[in-house]
Amino acid sequence: MTVVLQVSDPHFGTEQPQAMAALQRLSAELRPDLLLVTGDITQRARAEQFARAKACFEQLGVLAWLVIPGNHDIPLFNVCARAFNPYGRYASAFGEALEGSFERDDLLVIAINTTRRYRHKHGEVSAGQIERVAQQLAFARPGQLRVVAVHQPVAVPTSDTQNLLRGHAVAVRRWAAAGADLIIGGHIHLPYVVPLRSRWPDLPRQVWAVQAGTALSSRVRGGIANSVNVIRTGPGRSAVVERWDVDRAVGVFRRVSATLIEPGP
Repeated sequence: MTVVLQVSDPHFGTEQPQAMAALQRLSAELRPDLLLVTGDITQRARAEQFARAKACFEQLGVLAWLVIPGNHDIPLFNVCARAFNPYGRYASAFGEALEGSFERDDLLVIAINTTRRYRHKHGEVSAGQIERVAQQLAFARPGQLRVVAVHQPVAVPTSDTQNLLRGHAVAVRRWAAAGADLIIGGHIHLPYVVPLRSRWPDLPRQVWAVQAGTALSSRVRGGIANSVNVIRTGPGRSAVVERWDVDRAVGVFRRVSATLIEPGP
């Protein structure tokens, strides 16, 4: 079994010390194999915010990381930096790579950058990215749970349709055909798990959208506390997606739900 800790939208600059301490305790308890950070690491893409984020992640004690930027990780007010070096401060903390992958016998995670310097907050997936991910999925080993990580969501509540990833419909269909099991992200600070055939009944196979809330920020939404996801692989490309919320009364993350994911035809 492989354990993935998904941390999304921590928005360093608005981080809550109690949630940070709780996350450290949770990571020490779970000992995850992968830390997956799905964007909006910082609130305003400032160097000190990236530095605090990196220090926090190091304290979690996870050996393998996949960290992708979100729209907040591109400078907003520094027009020159946004135009000519949008990922410079991100790179100083997490390296030049904006995309990456993680692979074990039972898991393949492909993380891609869906931010664009010419967009304020909306994300976009290009035709090249869609095809590149599809090719990686197609060459996955038979027993691997196949996960694609983005920042902006591919499925949202009705009130959030403006936040959908641009190009998501083409991406979902292509990645489903290539064998994806989960498409996971953040951005809107709401945690949920949705079978995508409920949105596209004619998908060639069942794919699940997995969304995380904000892990550490004061910018919570919908009355939901700070929240992270834990994904545990199972036999035959199955998985359990667990949602863990901060219990503010005692300052720890508690599991509040678990969704069984079984590979669809």
